[in-house]
Amino acid sequence: MAETGFKKWIITITVITASLLELIDTTIVNVALPHIQGNLGATLTDVAWVVTGYAVANVIVLPMSGWLGSRFGRKQYFLASIVVFTVVSFLCGNAHNMNELILFRVLQGFAGGGLISTAQAILIETWPREQIGTATALFGLGAVVGPTVGPTIGGWIVENYSWPWIFYVNIPVGALAAFFTYTFVRETPKDTSKPVDWWGIVLLAIAVGSLQTILEKGEDEDWFSKPYILVLTIAAGLGFLLFLWRELSTDHPVVNFSIMRHRSFSVGMFTSFILGFGLYGSVFVFPVFCQNLLGFNAQQTGELLFPGGLCTIVMMPFIGKMLNKGIPAQFMATVGMFLFFVFTNMLSHSTLATGQSDVLIPLLIRGVGMALLFVPLTTLAMADLKGAEVGQGSGLNNMMRQLGGSFGIAVLTTIIHTRQGLHRNNLLVNINQYNPVFTERFNGYVHAFMAKGASMLDATTMAYKAMEGTIVRQSLLLTYDDAYWLSGLVMLFSIPLLYLQPFKKLKAVADAH
Repeated sequence: MAETGFKKWIITITVITASLLELIDTTIVNVALPHIQGNLGATLTDVAWVVTGYAVANVIVLPMSGWLGSRFGRKQYFLASIVVFTVVSFLCGNAHNMNELILFRVLQGFAGGGLISTAQAILIETWPREQIGTATALFGLGAVVGPTVGPTIGGWIVENYSWPWIFYVNIPVGALAAFFTYTFVRETPKDTSKPVDWWGIVLLAIAVGSLQTILEKGEDEDWFSKPYILVLTIAAGLGFLLFLWRELSTDHPVVNFSIMRHRSFSVGMFTSFILGFGLYGSVFVFPVFCQNLLGFNAQQTGELLFPGGLCTIVMMPFIGKMLNKGIPAQFMATVGMFLFFVFTNMLSHSTLATGQSDVLIPLLIRGVGMALLFVPLTTLAMADLKGAEVGQGSGLNNMMRQLGGSFGIAVLTTIIHTRQGLHRNNLLVNINQYNPVFTERFNGYVHAFMAKGASMLDATTMAYKAMEGTIVRQSLLLTYDDAYWLSGLVMLFSIPLLYLQPFKKLKAVADAH
């Protein structure tokens, strides 16, 4: 039964705030890693597990969050997740060594996995079915904006305070969310009569946890050159096969794959994966590009992302209203994918002279595109689900988006690593005395250094180093341009997937329920 009036809006704000906490924490820590490393005396490999541990725990819980909500009651599970997330946030900020911080981040990831999908399920059941587009748009504010503004908030906190405050800021917000959840969110029935699918839980943890760890650590470990990556790959493959067999053969599965009978949901799993690839992949590439080549600091980079995030926030309600009026979600998502391609295409023509004004328009276009993508794609995937299926579907849908983001970051990181060497070799071909452009640039460097008092020998050495620096920067620039281009092509070539989903007006969907 849907809520109305003040209670509907207070529940909406509460669940969006709680999910926003979880989503911001997926990226807010990244900018603080060097500070954490120095403060706790850890290696770069150790500190990377602060991010990896959270992501692995998060993606393990996501697909089973629907089952957990059914077993313990959706309100009770959501409230427990908020409380644990808030308490562990304090423990993360108060950690005295790296082992403690990694442990608390894993616990935070487990709690966070219960926030996002349960929040979406509560929101969908709070709003009338004919307004599902508006509900999805409101949820999308957190899901799209959270990862975007995370680096902005993290950069500002680290610059003005200290790294523990990126965790401490969760405490008052979490406390308010817990209070409003306890006060206003409606209880749902608990289903404790069915046996627990322990084998399903274990196999899910092995399969999804192994896959997420591979995606997070693969590039850093040179992929299969490390034995543990190979072992995890085998574990992920066997784990998924055994997990599917277990869930399809048991009467009480922890993940109910019978919801895949809905064609919109089945196809929606792939489109959610693509959405994650574009959302998280672009948020990953852009800050690295700005800080490594354009010389921006973390706070400046975050401030560049903010107008695009604001554009998404402004657009979301309008997208929801358009869906409610019956405009096909496929058409809007098509425009969104095309706009994302325009965004990546514009940035793929960046130069070393690119400034803040040059990236503003592409980022605004991305902001509009993400609004046109998240709301229609999520609505298409979830529109046919009802009852307990809503929680199960929300968990799987969010898991696929998270995995898509992890795949996107892993693929783009590998491309940046491999293409940089290729572009460097191509540029080195032009570094010879028979190339007049090289000769002119090289002699210009020599004369400039000699004019500053360097000897001929020293000036020549310095000129070669200057040319090396130019080659490195140019090869990196071409590599980032490739990464942008690939992200856009993935989104563009995914447009036909949208039209595998049946066309349904939301009014008709509401009547069907």
